[in-house]
Order: sequence, then C-alpha cells, then structure tokens
Amino acid sequence: MARTVPGDPYQLLGVPRGADDQTVKKAFRALARELHPDVNSHDPEAETKFKAAAEAYEILSDPRRREIYDQYGHEGLRSGGMRPNFEGFGSLNDLFSAFFGGGFGGGQSGPAQGDDAIIGATVTLPEAASGKTMGISFEAIDRCDDCDGSGAEAGSKLSSCDRCQGSGVVEAVANSPFGQVVQRRACERCDGQGQVAQSPCQSCDGRGRLVRRRDLEIEIPAGIDDRQRIRLAGRGHAGERGGPAGDLYVEVQVEASDNLLRDGDDLICVLDVPAPSAALGVTLDVEGLDGPVPVKVAPATQPGEIVELAGLGMPQLRRPERRGALRVVVNVVIPRRLTDEQRSLNQQLADSLTDANLAAPEGLGAKLRRLLSTSR
Repeated sequence: MARTVPGDPYQLLGVPRGADDQTVKKAFRALARELHPDVNSHDPEAETKFKAAAEAYEILSDPRRREIYDQYGHEGLRSGGMRPNFEGFGSLNDLFSAFFGGGFGGGQSGPAQGDDAIIGATVTLPEAASGKTMGISFEAIDRCDDCDGSGAEAGSKLSSCDRCQGSGVVEAVANSPFGQVVQRRACERCDGQGQVAQSPCQSCDGRGRLVRRRDLEIEIPAGIDDRQRIRLAGRGHAGERGGPAGDLYVEVQVEASDNLLRDGDDLICVLDVPAPSAALGVTLDVEGLDGPVPVKVAPATQPGEIVELAGLGMPQLRRPERRGALRVVVNVVIPRRLTDEQRSLNQQLADSLTDANLAAPEGLGAKLRRLLSTSR
C-alpha cells in the first residue's frame, strides 16, 4: 500500500530524529487518540490521517525500517518490500483494533441511527427571492412495513445467531506492531444483531429495511443562496434495529440569471446608456426581480458609475423583511455606426467642446481607479 499522506514520519509524529522507542510510542498514541473518529467525527480525513500516522509509527518503531528510511527514504522501504503491516485491514475499525485492541465500541447489537440523505433542488433567482413550496422525489431506505423492521416473516420468530452465540460480535486474532491482538467486529451472519430470522421476510429479504421512493413537499425560504442546504430532521434513511432515522439535507441550486448577478443580499445589473443620453440625463428601465424598474441616470453620468436602488435586492434569509439593494452599473455605449447626418452633428458637438466642458472634479487617482474598474 502506498503511503496515504506523503510526509516525513518524524514530522507526522512530531518527534526528533533521535527519539527513542518510548517517545515514538507515546507520540503515536497521543496522535491516534486525536484522530479517533469517535472524537474527531467532524474531520472527514481522520481515517486518512490515522493511516499516515500508523505508517509513520511502523517505520520508526522497527529498527530495520527506521535505518532504511533514514538512509534511503520511502523509496528504499518500497524497493525493499517493506510495506505497512496493516494494508490488509478492511476498515479503520479493524486497523485501530490491531494497534490498540477493542476497535470503536465492539458489536452493533443495539439500535443504530440511519444515515443522512442528501438531494438537490433547483430554483430560479426570483423563486429564491420570494420563497417557494415545491415537491421533491427521492429514494431512501425505509423500515419494512411487512416485518416491522425485524426481518422475519409474519408469524415466524427470531433465533439466536449460532455464529456469534447471540452477542452480535465475533473475534479473530491478528498480528500487529504490538504482537497478536484480538479483533472484535460485528458478526456478518446477523449483521451485529445477535439474532437471525428463522423465516426471512420476503419483502425485504430479511434485512428489515428496503429502498422506497418518497415524495415530499418542502419550503424553500426566501433569500436562500446557491449551494445552501435545508435540513429536515428525521427524514433521512431509516435506522437499524429500531434506531432513529437520519436527517435529510436538501442542497438548493439557484439558477444563474441572464441579467442579474447576486452579491450577498445585493443584486447587480448593467444598464446600457447611449453616450448622448448619459451626457444629457435620462430615465431608462432595467429588469429587476419583480419586473421593469425605472432608473434615473443623472446628466454627465460617467462610464461605470453605479446607481443604487435600496430595497430592490434579495431578502435576508432569516429576516426577509430586510432586502439588499439593486446596484445598476451604467455602461455608456458609444455608437458604432453613424449616418452622414449623425456624423455631422457629432462633429459639430466635438468642435464646440472646450476644456470647461470636459473638466472632471475627480483627481488622477480616482479617475484611474474608475477607468480600471470598468475595464475588468
């Protein structure tokens, strides 16, 4: 097995190169406790990190491996056929058990909570702004109604599993860096329940659960943003052995709008204004969330200037009565094709302009910032 996370074993365990066996062992045990999934469930990479720490410990706790690594690095270990002893373990539970014994809690004979489910839902930007009630359809694991989750055919009984003697747990001896240890894992025959059905339920093949399609109505709250999730407690996959169901997460995708760009609770749009109108001032419409919105462009408006319309943006997610602004970026459009008459009129205007007409109240720095921002 190749190293799970590339790195120097001394750095992974946080020990100096001259560390003795006791120091290495102590450092590994401390790090392993930190990476234990039961106390580090928030970190999805805990298993990867633990395997890297275990490989580092194997190298530094074995004098021969350590000597080869110090001289030739990981390539020397691989070329010498010194792969990690734990590469045959199928799960982190087995791996942790091999090092410390006992695994993560032994058998699974008690109730177990069902897994969470996640599905996607797509809404338009106006729907995200106003909120929406929508139907969703998805497949989830449900408790079998015919056997009430027991896995046994109606009228039949459950008997003690002959493989684990009703404990839900089987044991096996395995080699580890500490010698032979006893691994405890859930019994495969009864799936850790300690009991098996004499006559398995035909509807669910004795599993007590089956996959069904569900149809739900959900509320999309006003102001929701793209990739945000809605949590529905207890609407996920059914639990095992009478355990509670997991949660359902609905990840909302907000479709991009052709004319509106979202920035937090604000919306941004572009208004094309002919150059003569920008010089003279004009009122034009832009398309907002609820239809056309009149925008007053003041005389002498420059390219890239922003007209802010308060209260016409997105509602705040938890306070929908508060809304952001609609920021209208003025795009001054220079005509590309002119008739002879229009060209003559523009020439007359150009000839009549003086420095007083073109003087700007802003300084050089402000002018450059404005021009550069509009060119992006």
